[in-house]
Amino acid sequence: MGWMELLKPVAAMIAFDTFFAVMTVLVKKALDDGLNPVVLIALRQLVGAAFLAPIAYFKERNARPRFTKEIFAYLFMSALLGALFAQYLFFLGLSYTTATLAATVSNMTPIFTFLIAVPLRSETVDVRSKAGLAKIAGTLASVSGAILLSLYKGAALTHTASSTQEHGENSTTGNSGSKGRWLLGSALLLLNCITFSLWMLLQGKLTKKYPAVISSTAFMALISSLQAGALAVTTQRHLSVWLLRGSIQIATVLFAGVGVSGIGYVLMTWCIEKRGPVFTAGFLPLIQIIAGVLDLLVLHEQLYVGSVVGAALVIGGLYLLLWGKSKEASSAAILSEKGLEEDKETQENL
Repeated sequence: MGWMELLKPVAAMIAFDTFFAVMTVLVKKALDDGLNPVVLIALRQLVGAAFLAPIAYFKERNARPRFTKEIFAYLFMSALLGALFAQYLFFLGLSYTTATLAATVSNMTPIFTFLIAVPLRSETVDVRSKAGLAKIAGTLASVSGAILLSLYKGAALTHTASSTQEHGENSTTGNSGSKGRWLLGSALLLLNCITFSLWMLLQGKLTKKYPAVISSTAFMALISSLQAGALAVTTQRHLSVWLLRGSIQIATVLFAGVGVSGIGYVLMTWCIEKRGPVFTAGFLPLIQIIAGVLDLLVLHEQLYVGSVVGAALVIGGLYLLLWGKSKEASSAAILSEKGLEEDKETQENL
């Protein structure tokens, strides 16, 4: 494999992280401007489906598996869980907090995936090995960091000329009276991680049954758009919520639909297929760094001690978990290779 082939997954994940970070900041601004989160999901997913549909038709029309009732059921649940519920929890939590916190808490997704996978026996933990201890220590560190992020803000480390004024006018997290909203937002972001973790496990089964990645993403985007649209119609009595006001709201819907729901998720799924989930998850903290810089420069949000310490624990714990998983994968590969060599020797002796 040439060095260009090795760099392609790296470039794909850097592109995805950049798209997701920019989307997070845009969504925060659009929500503060009054855009309804359910309407945002419906329009974003519709744009994503429209963008992916022609690509899927021409690229996968000869390789697309037969569409069955079972496949539709998987796609329906995948859309409901990953696109509607997870996005709604993320957008609602983001509206109560900041883009930096939302990106930081998103790093908990691999941790929750691991915690859910253990009782389902799709993940094992050997407490007698270094890899098993690393996975446990990483999980505890990340959970501790998430708790710290939710409960403690501490002193502000940055001071911008407009941060206090903008926080008072547009944000729901900067004032002393908004502690309840900050806690609620943090809880919603954690619930988003749990929901997204369940979606990843479901998506793993779906890709085995329906390996046409672009087509499945397009179908999921269309189904989730209809689901979100139905929810918006039943909960919002005024048609005015569907009107996009201003360039920020329009740009948010288009970028979230094309950049993330369209290009971004195809890149991430392709990267998982090429290099595996451990490699892919290792790039997730980059979202926080990009979102943090944009948060300071664009939204003028302040950076707090609790956010820095909590983020360090979350990221450190994540990489401990990933190191443990990588170590176990290497050990399993060595054992498998030894087993093949022993079988070969046995056959030669016979």
